[in-house]
Amino acid sequence: MRIKIDKDSDALYFRLDEGRIVESEEVRPGVVLDFDANDRVVGVEFLGISARATPEELANFQFQTA
Repeated sequence: MRIKIDKDSDALYFRLDEGRIVESEEVRPGVVLDFDANDRVVGVEFLGISARATPEELANFQFQTA
């Protein structure tokens, strides 16, 4: 899994799988899902993240595993 913050486009992207993206769909305003050929979600993009989180929150990610 890869996580990328793109300050120029004001987006946060989670790449779940390295499969080829064949389709993207904005499922809610500012939330885009990327799908592979088997209709599985391989990426999630959040647009307008500066309105959703502070720079400090974006600089300090916390991961939790069960």
